[in-house]
Amino acid sequence: LKAEEMIHGTRKLLTDFFNPSLFAAGIPKDPNRMVFTLNATMSLNLIINGLVGVGDHVVTTLLEHNSVIRPVNHWVKAGAESTFVAPDAEGYLDPEDIRRAIKANTTLVILNHGSNVSGVVQDLKAIGAICREEGVPLAVDASQTAGVIPIDMMESNISFLAFTGHKSMFGPPGTGGICVADDAEIRGTIYGGTGVRSAYPYHLEEYPYRLEAGTLNMAGIAGLSAGVRWVIEKGLENIHAHEMKLIGMLQDGFSQIPGVKIYGTMNLKDRVPTMSVTLENYDAADVGAFLDVDHDILTRTGLHCAPLLHEHYGTAPRGTVRFSVGPFNTEEQIIKTIKAVEIVQSQRPPEVWVAGAVDDGRKFPDRPWDWDMRDGC
Repeated sequence: LKAEEMIHGTRKLLTDFFNPSLFAAGIPKDPNRMVFTLNATMSLNLIINGLVGVGDHVVTTLLEHNSVIRPVNHWVKAGAESTFVAPDAEGYLDPEDIRRAIKANTTLVILNHGSNVSGVVQDLKAIGAICREEGVPLAVDASQTAGVIPIDMMESNISFLAFTGHKSMFGPPGTGGICVADDAEIRGTIYGGTGVRSAYPYHLEEYPYRLEAGTLNMAGIAGLSAGVRWVIEKGLENIHAHEMKLIGMLQDGFSQIPGVKIYGTMNLKDRVPTMSVTLENYDAADVGAFLDVDHDILTRTGLHCAPLLHEHYGTAPRGTVRFSVGPFNTEEQIIKTIKAVEIVQSQRPPEVWVAGAVDDGRKFPDRPWDWDMRDGC
């Protein structure tokens, strides 16, 4: 009974967290429409598979993670259609491009709130208003923004909000979810035990069971609840202000190093604390390895599971070096990182490590790491 109370309490906690205007106004929202999953990838698959079929059309963008690209392409291969909208040079989507992409058979608009490559944040209110006018559900991948910046599903007309628990919600791996708007509908695509009405021969249609089956990750959900409560206690705005101060320092420092290129807008108001760069004459994987081995600085290098955006930026197939900061990072660490990148960029790399020096593009001589390190998500 206590476990069930904890799960229901976490559903309500997250429902209120993603609907702050309703919570502030005292307007109740059904907590059973807060569905638990194992991660954002599972959430996005449930959304896409529950709204798209043969003959349907999906609008998405070049900014997306493979957790959107691959399920969409699965349906395109089966007979659906898709349109991938491109961002501008700074990484912004034009909401009117979304409108122009919508067709009579469009059943879903799905996009990320913040890019996991550039950190650029999109205008959900403008895009949501267009989706409402066109009568198409909007699904948002909030993997990079949940727990980072405020999200209001009602104000932005979000029908489905997918998130992961292990990033800025400070839950453990194996946690995530979908917050479903009260007026949104989706077909279930996962079936099995629910612990409720076991004699009924079909999977239950009511929420949350429509999108849940099997034993929930109760320990993980308890950890997620603790993480979200910590964010609320510390204050979302306070955490974000600290993180953006640090990423601003990083941006200013990198901007003064010749040969370092930053991708995405330089307007910190439209970013999450994530930044991707390339260093002239260096392969991204080499930079990441140098920073790790020589300076104890951890980055993610490669395509970040967002190949279409890297193709758009011209950074494929080798990708970029991604820096991310969190609430526990310090100004001293940022200063150290800037100095480390300056050191790396000022030294000519060994010839076999120069970007493009090896024809096959995969195996570099005498490296202690392999191709997989190029492609961190």
